[in-house]
Amino acid sequence: MTGAFLTASFFAVLPSPRQVSPINLSRLALTTLQTLDAQSDLSTVAFDTTNDTAWNQLQIALSACLPPNVVFNLTAYDISTQNGQLYSATGGRSISNAASLGLGSDVASYIVASSNVTFTVTPQKIRATLYILNCSDSNGWWITGYTVQSIAQEIAQMFGPYFEPSSIIMVQNTTQLGKLLNGQPLQNETSVQNAIVINTCGEAVPIPQSYANLYSSDYARYSYQLGNLTNLYNWTWVSIVGYPLYYVTSTLALSGTQNSWGVYGMARIGPAGLTAFLQGLDKQSYSNNGAGITLDVGVVTLTPATLDNCSYYGIFPSPTQTATRALPTSIKTQYNLTTATMVFNAKNNAIAGAVFNHVFRGGTRTTGSLFALGITRVPDIRLVGLGILSNYNPVLYKSLYTTAGTSKLVVLQLGLAGGK
Repeated sequence: MTGAFLTASFFAVLPSPRQVSPINLSRLALTTLQTLDAQSDLSTVAFDTTNDTAWNQLQIALSACLPPNVVFNLTAYDISTQNGQLYSATGGRSISNAASLGLGSDVASYIVASSNVTFTVTPQKIRATLYILNCSDSNGWWITGYTVQSIAQEIAQMFGPYFEPSSIIMVQNTTQLGKLLNGQPLQNETSVQNAIVINTCGEAVPIPQSYANLYSSDYARYSYQLGNLTNLYNWTWVSIVGYPLYYVTSTLALSGTQNSWGVYGMARIGPAGLTAFLQGLDKQSYSNNGAGITLDVGVVTLTPATLDNCSYYGIFPSPTQTATRALPTSIKTQYNLTTATMVFNAKNNAIAGAVFNHVFRGGTRTTGSLFALGITRVPDIRLVGLGILSNYNPVLYKSLYTTAGTSKLVVLQLGLAGGK
């Protein structure tokens, strides 16, 4: 065995000492370029080809980034489409610390953009009116840590790029809400049809004085009327957290009433509120049904489509949420609903967040929608944004990356000192 080992060792071809653990020159070159451009310094110098001071400083920085036994040549090329030549050294510049890089050199390339170039993203506008309930005479419930007004302002800011400015309308009090419910435009909108109505009060819903008087003996009838109007106007009614329509709120009409938790200006409807809304949406006969229909399903996850839209629209909530007010899938059959957009994956035959479209029996036309997020206690308006944007799918128009005159190709070639 010893003789065989000595014989094999004699004929074995071993690498030279400097190649036993060789440097990956290509990877080193790329990471060096990325390091030099971390603050866009490389980009700035690449376009300032007549500034000797800047290029000398670049050479010093480049030498400092590399091991002492590594030699380099860095060249900035113009990108052009003239004469069929894509990359041209004309108008570029080179720096090097050696006359030759030897035969064992390697290279990496890096595109830099001019600081004068701006890249913009222009969202397609959603052709609908967005009503945000910002009622100053209403209280919120299950919007822990927030006020109705702060949520309304954040929602308006988030949706600003996706709607025409005149299409985002703050409903400032329950008097304006009463006009809206009666079909009266609040500003210059031609109609209240096909709008999105976002209730920022959480589990409570604002109620105008006239409706509080009319339905004082049974506030679930108000929820039934909201369902009817959602059907009539083809609204998308948005509930941002918890159990939808669990309370009614008006600090004026209900000033002496509290919701059984010590919050005045609010009256409890209970589970009958959501059931009545769905009855009205489906044009069923009204009945006060106080049996709860939501389910506690615990941790839920965003659907793959929603996760894709997180990246597309740049909205990143936690991919897992806790839902104690998920809606059972059985409501789809019971109230003629279809799931137009699923925000969360279904769990235990329940859906914690989805846009439910009402489709009249035997038809295909949508007549009103409910977007319900059954998340626990603290609202996350990013989920509201993802649900609405996923439902309407506005396109993001990105500026074209035009290469002529706006970008350069920087090539860094590295070699080892002493190489042949």
